[in-house]
Amino acid sequence: MSVIGSQIKKYRTARGITQEQLGHLLGVTTQAVSKWERGGTPDAELLPHLSQVLNVSIDALFGREEQSLTVSIVRQLCQMSVEDAYRYAFNICWAIEIGLTPDISTLDYLLNSFLDHSAINDDKNDYFAKIMRDGGTANARLSPDLRYFFLMVEPQGSIRDRLSDIEALRRVFQVFADKKMLSIIFYMYSRLNTPIAASLISKGTGIEISEVDRCMEILCMNNLATRSSVATADGNIYSYMFRQESSVIPLLCFADEIAKTDFRDFIAGCDRTKPFL
Repeated sequence: MSVIGSQIKKYRTARGITQEQLGHLLGVTTQAVSKWERGGTPDAELLPHLSQVLNVSIDALFGREEQSLTVSIVRQLCQMSVEDAYRYAFNICWAIEIGLTPDISTLDYLLNSFLDHSAINDDKNDYFAKIMRDGGTANARLSPDLRYFFLMVEPQGSIRDRLSDIEALRRVFQVFADKKMLSIIFYMYSRLNTPIAASLISKGTGIEISEVDRCMEILCMNNLATRSSVATADGNIYSYMFRQESSVIPLLCFADEIAKTDFRDFIAGCDRTKPFL
């Protein structure tokens, strides 16, 4: 299959258009469309009309736009301040979320009304956008001052085969289910990542030092903290350094999302034909 043939097929199927429908829109036969997708090339004069029908650029039809777009995004992000870069990156993520919606009939409405995602939060509610398709899943949260995005490209075979065993997963959830350890995690994440003694953790959380030591040992075993010995005039004491594990914050955010009872599904699309696990 030629590059343009594979691109035509990709964008045609993404828009939910059959070969026959595309041929009708372009004024050509179904056989002509089939020939393109099997390795043929459309006549040059058809390219502007083809790009308009598929709602992509001519560069995209030749597979060039995706690479140039990636380079352009990287360069723009590198030139921005960190704060502006994250805001710009989320704008791109929100565009991805809209673009992955399975209901093509609502696409123009979403683009015209909510391409600027800030318009959604005028009423200060929590909004979620959830797309679950055979190719993967994409979730976005649009809450006042709390916005994030998750995208997973579905692997070949079962997702379950890529996860740790059930016992390992249970141990992780057990850590976060313990009230004292969760209090310590919140406290440690509220501080800069510097060594801290159990006595200060105890003071900051109201948890007895003996319980702090017990919890920190478990957190160290789960690679969420490290422990070192410090020599003092009164003898050796332990200090702890909390690992700034980037997965903790998404885990807490998704746990909060699951726990929410008062929220709105702004975009909810599921056209999966197979189970996740």
